[in-house]
Amino acid sequence: MISRRRLVATTALASLAAPFIRPAAAQQTITLRIAHVLSQAEPAHDACEWMARNVAQRTNNRVQIQVFGAGQLGGNREIFELVRQGANVMSLVDPSGVSDFIPDWGVLNGPYLLTNPLDYRKILRSDWYRELIERSAQQRMRIVTMNGFFGPRHSLGTKPLRNPDDMRGVAFRVPPTQMWLETFRALGTRPVTVPWPEVYNALSQNVVEAVEAPLASLWGSRLHETRRVISLTNHFNAWIGLVMNEQVYRRFPQDVQTMLVEEGAKMGDHLTQLTMAANDDLIRRFEAANIQVVRDIDIPAMTRATASVYSAIPGWSPGLYDRVRAILAAA
Repeated sequence: MISRRRLVATTALASLAAPFIRPAAAQQTITLRIAHVLSQAEPAHDACEWMARNVAQRTNNRVQIQVFGAGQLGGNREIFELVRQGANVMSLVDPSGVSDFIPDWGVLNGPYLLTNPLDYRKILRSDWYRELIERSAQQRMRIVTMNGFFGPRHSLGTKPLRNPDDMRGVAFRVPPTQMWLETFRALGTRPVTVPWPEVYNALSQNVVEAVEAPLASLWGSRLHETRRVISLTNHFNAWIGLVMNEQVYRRFPQDVQTMLVEEGAKMGDHLTQLTMAANDDLIRRFEAANIQVVRDIDIPAMTRATASVYSAIPGWSPGLYDRVRAILAAA
């Protein structure tokens, strides 16, 4: 059986060896990969497959997208490295994945930033967002789209987590990004970074006590088999999208570039609809599985506890948080 490391290396070499498509070869078949670490049972995976079908149909199979979920091409960092190296890969990623290169993206993952998730549309229409797209292109990253609602992120653990006092000292699995680490330190937890495909085992073996994620991810990865209490902490409202290498994107014919952006935006809208429609159903599924769902969260206390995070992230542009808050407050 081929190892993950060998699979990643083989895939990367195959992708990099694939000929770039130039306008002169406009009718040549173009093959792209979408890679992510999520369960294939999640709405995000369904949305990627939906986009792949639409792209194939729209281009009469001239552009074909293969979707690799569940970490088949490696973890988030490995996938992003493929993108940076110029592989024909689109990474399904949230803003924190881009913030390693453009720190200002990280504010969009900030705690309790969006009281109404749909206010995020104001961000997408703003001059500030267009500036981020341009800055990302300068760092060899094409933001194909970042408009898919991934869902509010909640907490799964061994006990109710209603306020910062309940959080204190809990070993929490978080992604290895500064926003998550600072947020969960501010809440008093002991954040532990574990790759997402390994979280089930980490919970089973008590490497960590709790985990945070959208409901669809908790269900899709069957993490409720390891812990029996979900607290609807709603600490992040997460949005995700597709990122690819800027040079690879520019080598595609103009009509393919336009099509990818248009179909990426449609995919984000489709994912948003799936996520919002699934939320109540997922809660019913958890309760039917005898999982305790804790709703009486002290959101004001959680918000106060995490306010310091916005002054703890280095590398942000001056006045970044205030600028984003102003965009969200606008009519």
